[in-house]
Amino acid sequence: MAAENEICNKREQIREMEKRGDGNRVVILGGGVAGSHLAKSLQFHAHVTLIDPKEYFEIPWANLRAMVEPTFAEKSVINHRDYFTNGDLVISSAVNVTESEVLTADGRQIAYDHLVIATGHADPVPKSRTERLDQYKAENRKIKSANSILVVGGGPTGVELAGEIAVDFPEKKLTLVHKGSRLLEFIGAKAADKTLNWLKSRNVEVKLEQSVDLNSVTEGHKIYQTSHGETIEADCHFLCIGKPLASAWLRETVLKNDLDSQGRIKVDEHLRVKGRTNIFAIGDITDIPEIKQGFLATKQAEVVAKNLKVIIEGGRVCKLSTYKPLGSALAIVSLGRKDAVAQFPLLTISGRIPGFIKSGDLFVGKTRKQMGLSS
Repeated sequence: MAAENEICNKREQIREMEKRGDGNRVVILGGGVAGSHLAKSLQFHAHVTLIDPKEYFEIPWANLRAMVEPTFAEKSVINHRDYFTNGDLVISSAVNVTESEVLTADGRQIAYDHLVIATGHADPVPKSRTERLDQYKAENRKIKSANSILVVGGGPTGVELAGEIAVDFPEKKLTLVHKGSRLLEFIGAKAADKTLNWLKSRNVEVKLEQSVDLNSVTEGHKIYQTSHGETIEADCHFLCIGKPLASAWLRETVLKNDLDSQGRIKVDEHLRVKGRTNIFAIGDITDIPEIKQGFLATKQAEVVAKNLKVIIEGGRVCKLSTYKPLGSALAIVSLGRKDAVAQFPLLTISGRIPGFIKSGDLFVGKTRKQMGLSS
């Protein structure tokens, strides 16, 4: 009862602020890791509008497990309304930004006092949670029906997918092709070597410094040609290469000069778009020089939540929190259900110890708890 009364009081405070025109309208573009955590954090402190083309938040590092075990997605794919209960939810894409409004693809004009861009990478996924769960079931059928599988890409996504399949379906002939000279180029060579050895121990054939011409494959002829002239026979393939940033549309908006050459948004130490006081950016779309990882996107959301609370409550700029980029590479890459490779500042290890940290439930329980949901 006390919690319910507190929520009611906060809602009343928001309504009073709106009547006074206290500049508390916060619009968040993107319902990924960063945007969803920010929406949850601010929903009782401001009038929050979350704009996202899909109806759900998805724990992205659980995607690959969901492909080999579709029921896993029941907990990793979460409707926005399950955690975002006090605010406006707009299921659409932003197509333009002015100094005071956001225009959406369905024709809405949404005014803001403070704007946060958290659109991350472009990833064409279904609109509804049900459709997304069905997609995982279809991917699982694709894996189960294949005798041989090709994974294209040796970054964290390709490696983790290969690991999941190798552990759950050891009878499948699995080939991983990567254009780089080693796997996991975003972290150190020692971690890459340990990963390669683990995959080989699970009978995964790894081909480095090669690419695959996917356009040359026709239905019924599952022969793939590599850039070295090798042929790979596989019943199906999964493309696991980097997705483009979802920022191209910003080049036609008032923020067109706030992007770097790679399409990332330039931000200051408070995660405001450089030179602006009421527009922030968080997550993968920023130009912060660090590895783009979910736990860092969450930390950025926490910093912006603190800063917006200070601003809305009339605090001074000197009270704003500063975001400090991660100084050295820190990463854990799952290798199936029990193993992982981990790079820490002074140590790189693989096996069951890092697997115990991440690979069991892939931090899904912890993330759901952060979102105020049962694990």
